[in-house]
Amino acid sequence: MSPRTADDDKDAPSSAAARRARAASEVDRVTDAVLTASRLLVAVSARSLNEVEDSLTLPQFRALVVLASRGPLRLTHLAGHLAVNPSTAMRMAERLAAAGMIDRSPNPENRRESIASLTDAGRQVVEQVTSRRREEITAIVERMPADHLDRLAEALESFSAAGGEPSAGYDPIPLGWQ
Repeated sequence: MSPRTADDDKDAPSSAAARRARAASEVDRVTDAVLTASRLLVAVSARSLNEVEDSLTLPQFRALVVLASRGPLRLTHLAGHLAVNPSTAMRMAERLAAAGMIDRSPNPENRRESIASLTDAGRQVVEQVTSRRREEITAIVERMPADHLDRLAEALESFSAAGGEPSAGYDPIPLGWQ
C-alpha cells in the first residue's frame, strides 16, 4: 500500500463529487427514459379504452380494474386503493353504477357504508381493454431488438418492485393500478 500524499486528499473530494455527478446524470437519464415510456403506455391505455368504451375515463377504468383484481370493496377502501377522497370515489361509483359497470349495495355489517362490486358488463370491459392493451404492447415489444428483451423485462420488473407494484402474473387482471 502506498502512502497518501496531500495531492491525494485534494483529489478525493473531487473524485467523490464526480462520481455523484455521474450517478445523478445516470438517474436523470433513466428518469427521462421512464417518463418517455410512461407517455407511450398512457397513450396505449387511452387508445385501448377508447376502442372499447369511449365514455369511460381512465380514472373510472382504474376503479374497475381495482374491483376486478380485489373483489367487492367498501367505497372507503376503493378510495384508498385509488388514492382519492371518499367523496370522489362515491361520485365515481355513482357514475359507474349508472353505466351498469358496478353494483352498489349496503354493507351488511354497517348499513351506512356501501359495497361496490363489478358487474358482468364491467368485467367484460376490463377484459376487452386488457386484451387490446396486451395486443398493442406485444406489437411494440416485437419491434424491439431481440437482445434487448431480457434486459427490458429485468429492468421493468425491478422498477415495478421498487415502486411496490405486484407482478402482472400475480394479478388476475394484469393491469396494475392497485
